[in-house]
Amino acid sequence: MDLPIVTIPDEVLIKKIFHIRGNKVIMDFDLAELYQVETKRLNEQVKRNMERFPADFMFQLSDSEWENLRSQFATSSSAWGGRRIPPYAFTEHGVLMLSSVLKSDRAVQVNIHIMRFYIKLRGIVMQNKEILLKLGQVERELSKHDRHFAVVFDHLKELISTPKSTTRIGFRQKGRDK
Repeated sequence: MDLPIVTIPDEVLIKKIFHIRGNKVIMDFDLAELYQVETKRLNEQVKRNMERFPADFMFQLSDSEWENLRSQFATSSSAWGGRRIPPYAFTEHGVLMLSSVLKSDRAVQVNIHIMRFYIKLRGIVMQNKEILLKLGQVERELSKHDRHFAVVFDHLKELISTPKSTTRIGFRQKGRDK
């Protein structure tokens, strides 16, 4: 059976990943949008299968975390029919587990796409880590030589700041030099 191919631009996914409690997470409302289901329906399926979602797979934001997140983008207030409880945050493993709970073809395809994106992100992070390690090595090497340069610069400053002697060396002729 050929599933329809779902493509989600990386720019869209990167905007949906937040760093909360030391985890990269995607919020339930963003996942519902990607899966093209209502957030309420997604959460119903999760609640029916809570044994599949331990705390390291999914957690509910605290009120302060939700307020902080909500301030980053416009959402409707609870007084006007908006969300009344903080959202659930799904870690990479939680998103993967969603594929076993949500049965639609789109959910399967979206999960595959998100997993590939997480793998891509890990690769980028590893490349940056290597670059940072190399930069650290270069910095350490330069700091060894900084002491030598400091000595040279100190000597140059001394030479520059030493006042020049105003007395002439040699014979003085009457009437010309004072």
